[in-house]
Amino acid sequence: MNVWPLKFRETSDGSILFCDDAGGFFKADHGFLDRYAADELAASDVAFLKEGGHGFDRELDVHWTSFAYRWARRQSKPHEMNYVILVPTLRCNLTCGYCQVSRAPENALGFDWSHETLEGVLSFLDGLQSPDIKIEFQGGEPLLRIDLLEAVRNFCREKFARPQFVVCTNLQTLDARAWAFLDAEDTFISTSLDGDRMTHERQRTHDHKVTETFFRNLEIAVSCYPEGKISALPTVDVANPPDLEGLLDNYERYGMRSVYLRPINHQGFARKLDQGSNVLARWNRLHSQFIDVLIARNHRTGRFMEEYYFSQCLKRVLRLDQDNHVDIRNPNFFASDYVVIDHDGHFYPTDEARMLSRIGRIDLSIGDVTTGIDRAKVNLLDSGAFNHFDPDCIHCAYQPFCGTDVIDDVSRYGRVDLPRPDTWFCGRHLSVFDKVFEVLYRKDEPARASVAAWLGVNTWGDRMAPVHS
Repeated sequence: MNVWPLKFRETSDGSILFCDDAGGFFKADHGFLDRYAADELAASDVAFLKEGGHGFDRELDVHWTSFAYRWARRQSKPHEMNYVILVPTLRCNLTCGYCQVSRAPENALGFDWSHETLEGVLSFLDGLQSPDIKIEFQGGEPLLRIDLLEAVRNFCREKFARPQFVVCTNLQTLDARAWAFLDAEDTFISTSLDGDRMTHERQRTHDHKVTETFFRNLEIAVSCYPEGKISALPTVDVANPPDLEGLLDNYERYGMRSVYLRPINHQGFARKLDQGSNVLARWNRLHSQFIDVLIARNHRTGRFMEEYYFSQCLKRVLRLDQDNHVDIRNPNFFASDYVVIDHDGHFYPTDEARMLSRIGRIDLSIGDVTTGIDRAKVNLLDSGAFNHFDPDCIHCAYQPFCGTDVIDDVSRYGRVDLPRPDTWFCGRHLSVFDKVFEVLYRKDEPARASVAAWLGVNTWGDRMAPVHS
């Protein structure tokens, strides 16, 4: 039998995790590793590998074809453009210390779409072929230009069969017109909730009255709208993190069971923040601790909450075609199914790319609404948008589940050719996937119950996490 190449990583319990290029995985001991490396597999090894889909007898037999099918299904492929992030204004009515978009003051001039830019945006949307569209309004504070939001939504409702809209708002200043806009069934709210009131005020509002306004508006929204219409995420400062139990309590209080724990992004004004040394290691410990707190809390209360990104990585390990989050797409084609249009009408491949361009570090724009998308620049970015041939990634057990982030590399290091283990992206994802497999192989009921809930299955047991002994 021919064995597909296996990559391996030692786990915290001393065993070895093995993965093949199609995402098949199992645990074994050091004895198996020695036999595999020396090409001295025992009959029991061969039988286990064949049953698990890790080998084949001849090209094009059923085991070979099954492996090829699973590998192909793990590769992200280009789709029709159906997700557009719009920044109608860069002005904002808050001054968050960790602002990653380098917002402009509320009364500043020259940071809103012009009439010509609006027309260009609508012309671009008119050229899209998908029957579905998701429009995400960002800023700044997009509700400062409710007129532009209304113009885009009215157009999309006429153009697309199934439009959906998300307003990323700080919920600070909402008049009757803004509430009326948010009332629509096809329109959703995304906001920031940085844990308890004290943490939220320290990081975002800086004023007791402003903080009270936010929580009052959030409570109104939660009381008026159905569950699922409102989402939020916390930005966590590793130098001064919130109480994790208190953060979860506050999210559940407002009817939100999914928490996307986000570190301070190395973009915009946030680049100036001093979070101390070993930020990545401290973040990884905090995130791992949060998952443990979450599992224990879910078991204790019987009300299951998730950490969104951890759940995405968990599903990425166990399911094919699970590449909704761009960080774990591979390849991660730019300007394929989504694009960003900034306040000046320029296209960007990602939100982080427009943030990086805003501070003048590098121009990552890929055209504008007048001239269209510059495919030559997109192709250049795409040349680094996969991990298949990276000299470090090809040896990593987590390669089938992971992606790349050339924009983050440029932001942090000014280059994209650093050894992968030296990058924030790699360090963060090694830790996340270490935690994913730790939780998958845990045998206690709290962990198994949370895994089942996060995957949407009835139970989780030993047979679903293979071990070769």
